[in-house]
Amino acid sequence: MKRVLIFLLLAVAFTSCKSTSNAVSKNESKKESRNLVNNLVEKATDNIGVRYKAGGTTKSGFDCSGLVYTTFQSENITLPRASYEQAKIGKVIPLNDAKKGDLIFFKTNKSRQINHVGLITEVNSDEVKFVHSSTSKGVIISSTKEPYYKNSFEQVNRILN
Repeated sequence: MKRVLIFLLLAVAFTSCKSTSNAVSKNESKKESRNLVNNLVEKATDNIGVRYKAGGTTKSGFDCSGLVYTTFQSENITLPRASYEQAKIGKVIPLNDAKKGDLIFFKTNKSRQINHVGLITEVNSDEVKFVHSSTSKGVIISSTKEPYYKNSFEQVNRILN
């Protein structure tokens, strides 16, 4: 009887330790994900002021998809190089569900396909801010409140969970 009681106590102790470690790993996973998103946003915004360069993927100049491609590559996440190909990765979500670290896509200048991408840096109740490389100003932060981007918005993709 004593052995059965000791066995049961040990079984309970090990089971409770196991569930505790799962909870810790879930919290660590959320923290790691938050750190990853913050690292991506920091890496992208470190390039604010860098000029626009078609096909560019370096500090000497970025195009929009080059900035996103290089930013994710810095965390060993390989995305396609072109914005319309990047738009096929991850899960398309509603704009009002967007969060920091998601990609935002546009069809600018009446394009028939997606031709512009940015990385979301901030979400407020009625506004999404994103870092991107614009042809006229280089790497900047813009907003979905700006008419140009409001009118050309196409979709938001969640790449990271």
